Amino acid sequence: MIVGIGVDVVDVARFEVTLTRTPALRTRLFTPAESGLATESLAARFAAKEAVAKALGAPPGLPYRDAEVVRGEHGRPELRVTGRVADVARELGVARWHVSLTHDGGVAIAYVIAEG
Repeated sequence: MIVGIGVDVVDVARFEVTLTRTPALRTRLFTPAESGLATESLAARFAAKEAVAKALGAPPGLPYRDAEVVRGEHGRPELRVTGRVADVARELGVARWHVSLTHDGGVAIAYVIAEG
């Protein structure tokens, strides 16, 4: 059963300007494993974090770093949730996550499905 679906789109150039203007944002948004990636990949991961929040119904107080995009088998993106995000997901009955990322033509897009 699908508990929630989220999607988000990020303008890569605008995201890069924001990260350059506010360097501390990188630490606030991304885990150490994510933070060293290329801007396009960071934009896609930020979109995934926003999509996770939407899939959970956008409850307040979800830390961005509590949703991490990791590489699974064969490079497939997977979500690792911890802290408040994991708590909310558990309360909603989320047992499995599905995530798809892409970046092309100056935009990054993420789709997230929370499955119960």
